[in-house]
Amino acid sequence: MRKDENFETKMETNERKAWESFKLVITSFLGNKKDPNYKSIVEEMIKNVKILGCSVSLKVHFLDSHLEYFLENLGAVSEEQGERFHQDIKEMER
Repeated sequence: MRKDENFETKMETNERKAWESFKLVITSFLGNKKDPNYKSIVEEMIKNVKILGCSVSLKVHFLDSHLEYFLENLGAVSEEQGERFHQDIKEMER
């Protein structure tokens, strides 16, 4: 979707805001380096998604509620750590 040139042209204003803020979270928070302003970036994305009337998944809620606990090198985790995280979230969703 990020590479589709027509994808963004089909969006309404609120959809575009949510999409842009989602992309900003990807580049500013979910990589190996966090933007110093990452908390407000994530909060803005959640606000924009809620404006669309979308319910926020448990994973996004967990992200929002525990921002201060994410490591500075968030993206630099082993596959084992990543798998353990997904297993923990799966249990929480039950």
